[in-house]
Amino acid sequence: MPTESVSHAEDLADFVDASPSSYHAAAEVARRLQGAGFAALDETDAWPETPGSYLVVRDGAVIAWVVPERATATTPVRVFGAHSDSPGFKLKPKPTTGSHGWLQAGVEVYGGPLLNSWLDRELRLAGRLVLDDGTQLLTDSGPLLRLPQLAIHLDREANERFALDKQAHTQPVWGLTATSGAPASADLLAELAASATTDGGAVDPGRIRGFDIVTADAARGQVFGKGDVFFASGRLDDLASVHAGVVAMATAAEGFDGDHIPMLAVFDHEEIGSATRSGAAGPFLEDVLERIGLALGADRAERMRALASSWCVSSDVGHSVHPNFASKHDPVVQPVLGSGPILKINANQRYATDGAGAAAWHGWCGAAGVASQEFVSNNTVPCGSTIGPITATRLGIRTVDVGIPILSMHSARELAGVSDLFDLTRVAEAFFRG
Repeated sequence: MPTESVSHAEDLADFVDASPSSYHAAAEVARRLQGAGFAALDETDAWPETPGSYLVVRDGAVIAWVVPERATATTPVRVFGAHSDSPGFKLKPKPTTGSHGWLQAGVEVYGGPLLNSWLDRELRLAGRLVLDDGTQLLTDSGPLLRLPQLAIHLDREANERFALDKQAHTQPVWGLTATSGAPASADLLAELAASATTDGGAVDPGRIRGFDIVTADAARGQVFGKGDVFFASGRLDDLASVHAGVVAMATAAEGFDGDHIPMLAVFDHEEIGSATRSGAAGPFLEDVLERIGLALGADRAERMRALASSWCVSSDVGHSVHPNFASKHDPVVQPVLGSGPILKINANQRYATDGAGAAAWHGWCGAAGVASQEFVSNNTVPCGSTIGPITATRLGIRTVDVGIPILSMHSARELAGVSDLFDLTRVAEAFFRG
């Protein structure tokens, strides 16, 4: 495997490790792009009316863009869209629980995780804490929890049938009451407060008034396989796309002077339907586009003209053909790891790709020198969806759904092709540059 592709995958491992929650992912995107010269804006402030590179964070979402010198009221945008959240578990109110000498965490299923893949792994708790004065802090416990599997001696039929009860069997352990005093002395929020700091030092857990905390696999991403062709990691759905967009945007923004506005839009809550203030079905992207248009002096008609000539590439993972379950896939269209990014197509518009979008995608792939594959579902297997149709519906913008093929989608640890990760980034850069 070329050194450049492997280095890109190792950088993705760093990115995923820094992004155990959507809030951390948005912060890491902002950190990297600020290092590339992007100015961070606040939604409550007036925004500059001058050309430049900017970004704004809303909770676990972030949007970044470049306004070139030649931009006018009708300059189109090129949006590369992805999402920051991943399936897993989210901490419930009153999260410190336990029984029979064990300390456990009260969690709720978030999205559609492959439940059994979370067993027997060291897990992190990460997300944001909101204090009594409104201050928001990121916290990351590091390896703290585990969902221990029941020994086969206690369930002799486990290999013939296995199903987890979403309430009874998914509460991870994180300590022992026998070694930490009375149960009342244990406080999971205190553990999280100890992992967060303010300018004044350690956080008093008594000041915590709200929190958004999720679980994440604690293991680092790994390149492996014959010829270093594989990359395994948690949260590739969809941090692989987020990382591709960040790297491409940082590169494309350097000296950019095109006839469009490159934009990276990373949304939260895709795994639960996107219908939030920071999700693709919310107003975030439309708000940012309107403020950019106002800064360029655009009236409503001019903003509509700009959108009519704009493009959105919605990037999310898709299914590679599985060698052990090939009958679950289309018998003819069978993308595989290592053969390039995928163009996602669905007759019922669960993906937004149409003929014009397919032609445009192949053009960007050609400009990047990257091969592409098609993905379509087996007619007997229901097709998922993405932020693509949502964005197309909200804004009327031409949209194409793409991504990389993976195995083990929605597992705690997913599998991608090293070359596909790098190739997606190359196409994203070609898309941004135009």
